[in-house]
Order: sequence, then C-alpha cells, then structure tokens
Amino acid sequence: MENSTHVTPGKHAVTYGIVLGVILVLISLIMYVTGMALEGVQWPMYLYYLIFPITIILAVKSFKKANGGFLTLGEALKVGMAAAVISAVIFLIYNLLFNYVIEPTWAEQVAEATREKLLSEGNLTEEQVNQTMEFMSWGSNPLIGGAIWLAMSAFFGLIYSLIAGAIMKQNKPYEV
Repeated sequence: MENSTHVTPGKHAVTYGIVLGVILVLISLIMYVTGMALEGVQWPMYLYYLIFPITIILAVKSFKKANGGFLTLGEALKVGMAAAVISAVIFLIYNLLFNYVIEPTWAEQVAEATREKLLSEGNLTEEQVNQTMEFMSWGSNPLIGGAIWLAMSAFFGLIYSLIAGAIMKQNKPYEV
C-alpha cells in the first residue's frame, strides 16, 4: 500500500498570509513611528501593493511544488484568497489594537492633519473641507475601515490567485 501524504492549501495559505500580514503591520508601524502616516506619505503602501501580488503568487507556487507539481484552479483560489484574508485579519487585529489601545486619539490626529493640509493648499472652500472631513470621519472608523480592507484583500487575493492559477494550472493525470 502506498504511503502518500495529502497536501492541503491551508498550510500554505496560513504561512504566506501570516508573512503578508506581518509585512503590512511593519509598514504601518514604520509609517507611524517616522511620522509619515500623519504627513500623508504613501510610498510605503505602494511598496505593499507590490509585495501583495508577489506573495499571493509565491503561495500558489509553493502549494503547487508541495503538491508534486499539480495545481487546479480551485486550489490556487483557495490558497491565494485564504492568504489574502488571513493577512487582512492580522492587520485588522493590529489596527483595532492600535486605534483603541495603543493610540486612541489617532483618528482625531489624522483628521486634524488632513484638515490643516486641505486648508493650507487653498484649493477647497471651508464648506468643501468640512464635507471632506465628514466623509473621512465615516471611513476612518477602524471597524468600517477594517471591513473594507478585508473585502478589498479578498477581492485582490481572488484576482491574483486566479491569474496565478490560470498560468500555473497543471491537473493530475487520470489514475486507472
């Protein structure tokens, strides 16, 4: 009798999801500590937007390798989406801890910095700035922002794992 081990997408999704989540938390911490977050500096997040698809693709590739070179589109989707969602959950937990425990006044600090920046640029009227701030206050709620982040991570995880799966797809031959 053959002793074959069944490879599941979960192990690879968890490993790469944790790595991706930790990278995002580190980027967020660096932006906070250096003051880039309050200044509105975005380039560190652009770096994350590059790391995200690479990590999803590597997760799918890792699963394919562990699975003897075989990969179905469904398995690719499971690995990629699960990794994306796991990373989003890690960031959501960090974000909730940050906003409610570590720095409870963070949302107000960001709002004030944004208001000052909008007013100093002089492109918007006071009323337009107030409307922008109203909209921003709705979106800056950590729970709402976290839900949006989770949905967007799942969506982009779907897209990138679909692309990776379509490229790397290799079904097992029929066994007789």
